Parts: sequence; C-alpha cells; structure tokens
Amino acid sequence: MSRHRLPIDRANTFREHAGEAIDDEMNWPGYGLIALGIATLGMALAAAGYGFNGWALIAAVVCVSSFAVGIGLVVAEHTHVKHVEHRHLREQLGH
Repeated sequence: MSRHRLPIDRANTFREHAGEAIDDEMNWPGYGLIALGIATLGMALAAAGYGFNGWALIAAVVCVSSFAVGIGLVVAEHTHVKHVEHRHLREQLGH
C-alpha cells in the first residue's frame, strides 16, 4: 500500500473511516507496541505480586514506554490520514 493511499472505501461504506485500523498498515507497529504494553502490564503485576520488585520495575518501564510510543504512532498516522483527506478542501477545483 502506498503511503499516500487513503484508507477509505467510499464505494462500500457511508462512514468516513470504516476499516481504517485494518486497511492502513502504517498503524500496525503502533498496535503491536500497545499489545506489548498490555503483555508487560500483566508481567509487571505478576512480578510485583510474587515479590520480584526488580523485574516488576523493568516490566513497568517497558509497559509505560511501549504504551506511550504505540499511542503516539497511532495518533500521528491518524492525523496524517486526516490531513491527506482534507487537502482537497483547500485546493481550487474550479466549480
């Protein structure tokens, strides 16, 4: 998929962003990091529950950082898609 291809299927949907999460593959690294954050959250809680404070701290740092970077990537790509979609509103198309 091209970086500038819009993830909108105008022929089959009335919603503006239906399927954007699946169709736009630039979101996948962000979703992977969010999944890593969820997994390390479980690891941090389990390690803290069993008294392994060092491992709990390491898992907590990985959890917070992967959540932050993952959400940042998803939001940045969504902002990019919105910018590309509305670019035609600023151009003069000649009515």
